[in-house]
Amino acid sequence: MIAFIFDLSQPLIVMTSRSFDIVIVGLGPVGALAAILLAEAGLKVGAIERDSEVYRLPRAVNLDGEIVRALQRVGRGEKVDSIMQTVRPGERAGFANSRREWLFGADARDFGVNGWQPLNMFDQPELEGYLRSEAVHHPNVTAFIGYEASGLKDQGEGVEITATPDDGGDVSILTGRYLIACDGASSGIRKQLGIEWQSLGYDHDWLVVDVTLKDGHTLDHSTVQVCDPDRLTTYVCTKDPYRRWEFRMNDGETAEHMLKPETIMQLIDPWTPRNTYEIRRAAVYQFHAANVDRWRAGNVFIAGDAAHQTPPFLGQGMNAGMRDAINLAWKLPLVINGTAGDELLNTYQAERDAHARDLVEWAVAIGRLMEHLADVEQAERDGNSPPETPPALQSAGYGQGREQPPLRDGAVLTEQISDTGSTGYLFSQPLVRNASGDEFRLDDLLGPGFALVTLTEEDLRISEQSRSTLARLEVQTVSLDGLTPLRGHLDRLFETHSAAIVRPDRIVFGHTTDSTTLDDLVQALEDKLHLL
Repeated sequence: MIAFIFDLSQPLIVMTSRSFDIVIVGLGPVGALAAILLAEAGLKVGAIERDSEVYRLPRAVNLDGEIVRALQRVGRGEKVDSIMQTVRPGERAGFANSRREWLFGADARDFGVNGWQPLNMFDQPELEGYLRSEAVHHPNVTAFIGYEASGLKDQGEGVEITATPDDGGDVSILTGRYLIACDGASSGIRKQLGIEWQSLGYDHDWLVVDVTLKDGHTLDHSTVQVCDPDRLTTYVCTKDPYRRWEFRMNDGETAEHMLKPETIMQLIDPWTPRNTYEIRRAAVYQFHAANVDRWRAGNVFIAGDAAHQTPPFLGQGMNAGMRDAINLAWKLPLVINGTAGDELLNTYQAERDAHARDLVEWAVAIGRLMEHLADVEQAERDGNSPPETPPALQSAGYGQGREQPPLRDGAVLTEQISDTGSTGYLFSQPLVRNASGDEFRLDDLLGPGFALVTLTEEDLRISEQSRSTLARLEVQTVSLDGLTPLRGHLDRLFETHSAAIVRPDRIVFGHTTDSTTLDDLVQALEDKLHLL
């Protein structure tokens, strides 16, 4: 539909109405990933992005192997992996005292449970540029780049939003069944909906400095939290040739003073000579810890920085946002295509809020651990007894035992969830070889959707009703017979159980037990998905 707005004192404005399955506001890395995954699922996506160009300075610097794995399912894992920094000699992450003497930590690894390098340093402009290009050039995506989103209306059966170009051209009215707001920490969509932040108790000002290295620098490959009583400092060995420092601001220090080039160079002087780097970016940020109180309002979903804020100590800000996109990207197609009921989408908040909150609280615990270790050193300087380490901080440091949390609720078999189980956790993806000698990552057998994985072909004994349910969901059935792990290992659940259902996001939905048959598992899946 095309409407003409007449005002004799102004140029003629054409207002065009465009209809989509999904509208995305914000085409940063989270929005771009959502657009790619939803478009690959066959949905028509309209994406509105205010900025004409990708932001050219670094922000996020670490990508989890879990995210590379999600892109593997849509044929882009190898390309994204090629953008990542490979593990360098001696690379590690940990904690140090004021003299930068190593206290504890963990070595970097080049292969993990997701079948890719677990932690990947990257340069955001490069990655974000690739993801945006893949999104806007996808045949199922119509991108409105350089447009401002406004006038959101949730009409019950769908949403409507206005896209106005910055250059004053024609206005577009976008309609869709659902809308995903990926429009950043200052999200206009979130504010319009009256969704509030819930503070998780960490607000401190830090100076963040990114540099480009030159020859002759004296920096190694250790990412380190320096627990100096005089100034907490984080040094991040990002993708070559870049590096980052984060300096916590002390009482009385101003942003104006901290951003002076001489101040910055004085802070870096203990690390490397001044002629061995160029300052790429310097900014003062207040590190926040917060989640929104509602992740869904009617037909609108909040995702990415619009939904959660975290201190950067775990490198989970962008990763958490990408998990939001991955979570929605398999649920929305089921609902829009009429396979599952809208109630399935209520599991978005049930799954993502607790998971993101756990990681934010872990990042806060790392900040608290830095403060505690600095207090210990200060006590030693003063000749006093060091304070006891609070139990909540003992596992917070890298390599000290704390792991990624499972899903605690939502579209999983919740009665099987535990801190030592498999349900609710990511399904292990080893590199395997089959009987024909072919080598591949296990997910390449599982396909892009649900998978029913059994130890042997004989373990696949189900009723006709269950077969019908699996067919409706296009579930791929995979036997592990004849597969030899070359790197990594088969999921630990197969040490005691014979079959499992794995979700499209590679979370284990549930597994068989002595009291849970495969038919029981399929029925539970049907119930949790609210199949129509």
